[in-house]
Amino acid sequence: MNNHDIDYKIYGDDMQFVEIELDPDETTIAEAGNLMMMEDGIEMETIFGDGSEQKGFMNKLLGAGKRLLTGESLFMTAFTNRGVGKKHVSFAAPYPGKIIPLDLSELGGTVICQKDSFLCAAKGVSVGIEFQRKLGTGFFGGEGFIMEKLEGDGLAFVHAGGTIKAVSLAVGEKLRIDTGCLVAMTRDVEYTIEYVGGIKTALFGGEGLFFATLTGPGTVWVQSLPFSRLASRVFSAAPQIPGGRSRDEGSLLGGVWGLFDGDD
Repeated sequence: MNNHDIDYKIYGDDMQFVEIELDPDETTIAEAGNLMMMEDGIEMETIFGDGSEQKGFMNKLLGAGKRLLTGESLFMTAFTNRGVGKKHVSFAAPYPGKIIPLDLSELGGTVICQKDSFLCAAKGVSVGIEFQRKLGTGFFGGEGFIMEKLEGDGLAFVHAGGTIKAVSLAVGEKLRIDTGCLVAMTRDVEYTIEYVGGIKTALFGGEGLFFATLTGPGTVWVQSLPFSRLASRVFSAAPQIPGGRSRDEGSLLGGVWGLFDGDD
């Protein structure tokens, strides 16, 4: 691998952003929409795929095409320092949580993470996809079925919701979690979906019929607040009015809505 060697600093607590320091001609890549700010002298360029050193157009096309399965674009944005001296570019987390720096050279060269969790990386890091092979995972795994695969020997940054915990698993050691709470795992961790035994647990436990079982060796990163769970709670708590709009009945805004929808 030939990843660019970048420096960084993470700011904030619950709404974080990462500041990347680039030497002249160093480059970092990111998904469109993650940019927060950049200094003068940094050139922004749309690139096909992820900018990794894939040989041949067809390999690049195949790699970029696979990214469509995770809901991402065929293209990414490269930020290159074309100025004199060190320059900085910053990328912001999309919702409350933590930014996790992953040094792929210390993690076996590969990390599997949830789709949409990738924030940015040093140029040369390959951003692809990983299918979970077991049939049960495909039917019941939900968020964990198609995942992103980060490969290389440079730095990559992923974002997760709420509080993050890194769990080290020994050989054969198992961890059972909600599929949405899985952020990332090293490549040697085995990922399967298991049925929750006991019909009472399934009906009254409130957690559904299936959960993820991760088997070591390796490291697993777990988040306390998946975005899907946050969005579901916000949506269910929002009061509805005719036409699908939401409002606060006791607020001034509610009174304004009443002028237009015919409320007395």
